[in-house]
Amino acid sequence: MVNDDLTYRIIGCAMKVHRTLGGGFQEVIYQRALAIEMARAGIDFGREVEQPIYYEGIEIGSRRADFIVGNSVVVELKALAELEAVHLVQVKNYVAAYGFSLGLLLNFGGPSLEHRRIFGN
Repeated sequence: MVNDDLTYRIIGCAMKVHRTLGGGFQEVIYQRALAIEMARAGIDFGREVEQPIYYEGIEIGSRRADFIVGNSVVVELKALAELEAVHLVQVKNYVAAYGFSLGLLLNFGGPSLEHRRIFGN
């Protein structure tokens, strides 16, 4: 499956970033480093791409996920000691709102990289 290979590659880039920087930085530092690694890996992505949000077919605003990768995977970064349910819900909402089938939540805040795949309906 294409998304499995893509998320595997994204997670590999994120692991390299975490191995190099460790924990303790702000999210934006990890975001910049991950952009460098994904570009080096030849992964097609957009950073903080604004996406419209619709309610019953009417645009009501927009949101920016940290990355849209391959125009099919929403990637959200955190730099927290622990992920909470609200962070998983955030990515699930992005997946649904953007019409994608898969999201990836990456947490750089712990002693090792934490990653979760979130599937759409």
